[in-house]
Amino acid sequence: MHAVRLHAFGPAENLTYETVEDPRPGPGQVRIAVAAAGVHLLDTSIREGEQGPLPQLPTLPTVPGREVAGTVESVGEGVDTAWAGRRVVAHIGFAPGGYAELTVTEADRLHELPDGLGFPEAVGLIGTGRTTMGILQFAELDAESVVVVPAAAGGIGTLLVQYAKHAGATVIGLAGGPAKTARVTENGADLAVDYTDPAWPDEVRAYLKGLGDGGRTATAVFDGVGGDAGRAAVDLLGPGGTHLVFGWSEKKGPVTLTEEELAARGITQISPLGAAMLEKAGGDNPVRTLELAALHAHEGGYFTPAVQTFPLADAAAAHRALESRATTGKVVLIP
Repeated sequence: MHAVRLHAFGPAENLTYETVEDPRPGPGQVRIAVAAAGVHLLDTSIREGEQGPLPQLPTLPTVPGREVAGTVESVGEGVDTAWAGRRVVAHIGFAPGGYAELTVTEADRLHELPDGLGFPEAVGLIGTGRTTMGILQFAELDAESVVVVPAAAGGIGTLLVQYAKHAGATVIGLAGGPAKTARVTENGADLAVDYTDPAWPDEVRAYLKGLGDGGRTATAVFDGVGGDAGRAAVDLLGPGGTHLVFGWSEKKGPVTLTEEELAARGITQISPLGAAMLEKAGGDNPVRTLELAALHAHEGGYFTPAVQTFPLADAAAAHRALESRATTGKVVLIP
């Protein structure tokens, strides 16, 4: 089979498209003919040799990738043979192997795809979608909510905008450049602004001032950007507002607020990722609970992931585009 392998930690050019031996499913596993493989920002950090939330860095050489959709080609010992031939999506966990024409994973990680859900979109739901649902657990959105979404053209941002609109909220989406802001508008945001324009906070404040009698302030900021844009978004929050921090794509890092500022402004800062998200989801398998919630949200019409595809052989180009923030929606490799 063909796969993308990493032989040394470093730049995107270290990802090489090669012919490797087909993987074999072990007991309790299935082999998937991959039709779409997700690319996550974490993948770029791992490629650079940063451990991040991983228990340890993968042993090299490795085939990156943790989100796949495709068709079950064969099953291992102890797996119901009825899985063979089914269209599925799976997050294969910390074990890598997604950037390939074939991959193996545990059968209990599989979700069968409903008719009409494409493989690239399914990949956008299984990882990005479950994270979005986990974040939304910490925000009660309704018609009184005024939501600001930095990076609104990204994978999570796209879903947050859609979900918030379905909840009846007023949604302000931030994105870089006119092409991305146009996508945010198409996605349903009430206002889309270009955060590369230094005057964008004034544009948002003018818009908020025109809402209702006496104007409004933001009630929630979904911040996966940090840096200057994240800080300016937090400054839009009114008393009782919530700053949800789930990433910092800007190199300046996350927005940190002192206890004194939080108290003086009457706002709350929440980090919904990790243990907090899993505890909130509850149950014996909170990760699967959130995956199912994402799939159900799609079926219910609450959101549809946006995807940008690259050929599997161009995985390095996909990494470079994601790192330079030149992508919209979920980045997906197609074998």
